[in-house]
Amino acid sequence: MPPEWEPHAATWTSWPFDGDLWEGFLESARREFAQLVSTIARCEDVYLNVCNEEAASDARARLTCCEAPLERITFHRLPLNDIWFRDNGPLFIRNRQGKVALTDWVFNAWGGKYDWELDTQAPAAVARLLGMQRFAVPYVMEGGALELNGQGVCLTTRSCLLTPSRNPGLGEAEIERLLHDYLGVRRVVWLERGLEDDHTDGHIDTIVRFADDQTIICAVEDDEDDPNYAAMQHNLETLLALRDPDGKPYRIVELPLPEKELRLNGKRLPMTYANFYIGNGFVLVPLYDDPNDERALDILRPWFPGRRVTGLSARALITGGGAFHCVTQQQPQGAVKGELCYE
Repeated sequence: MPPEWEPHAATWTSWPFDGDLWEGFLESARREFAQLVSTIARCEDVYLNVCNEEAASDARARLTCCEAPLERITFHRLPLNDIWFRDNGPLFIRNRQGKVALTDWVFNAWGGKYDWELDTQAPAAVARLLGMQRFAVPYVMEGGALELNGQGVCLTTRSCLLTPSRNPGLGEAEIERLLHDYLGVRRVVWLERGLEDDHTDGHIDTIVRFADDQTIICAVEDDEDDPNYAAMQHNLETLLALRDPDGKPYRIVELPLPEKELRLNGKRLPMTYANFYIGNGFVLVPLYDDPNDERALDILRPWFPGRRVTGLSARALITGGGAFHCVTQQQPQGAVKGELCYE
């Protein structure tokens, strides 16, 4: 599985559609989504999944208003339960000759928390559309639970992948073997847990990300009284002690969490700047109208040379439980690398 910063053939994402799931925030989430898709499409092709005619019509109208390059957006009719294509979509892989295929893991809505019968069929539909080789894996896995660099190092959390509601009976060794066999992972680094009230049980892509093979962005909490402080500090200490395949320490960059809290139905929303998405010539960072927004952008910009690091609002999107990385899935370029966009 190539790292996210390698050239993309396209980005896959899904248009928000279920008003009940969005609990009154569908309209504002769609406004943010239009900006997200428009920004990505200015630099690379987008496959936009739309579950029905209303979603397709709404998406086309909003993207037209945003002056999105519609010629770079392919609308794909795909029945889904929800939009989090990082998790319910395929994980793409590439062989040494540059041929791209996809892996199709079981998706069970983060341990059976929501409906998933349509979601888990999405990778097979993508394979049919692309005419791409598909490897079916009879085990549960979510893309947001895995963070890979280009050296086969994978970061993940025990709180997520070891939950009995995903793959009962599988321990660390068995999961490591699956990641090796299907994604080419050479080493798995286990962190303990993620953010408070994260319904995914602690996806890695909300707390720790690679910027390149040697640089790790790590979310930290400055307030010692905050429930996230101890978990983030433990992750930081683990990463500071980590060594690369050559025995060298990684470059660890501390990234603050948003200063303010947002809550929905009594639960804290997992707001984080680490849920950024790396594309062809850009990095899109979720912002929350928070005092730490600009601080986060200033910290991230130096670590992505040649890419424009841009912040977009995700204050409505986060009410669904995730942000930009959660709703996207990169399709890597094949044997011929594409041109990068530096707009």
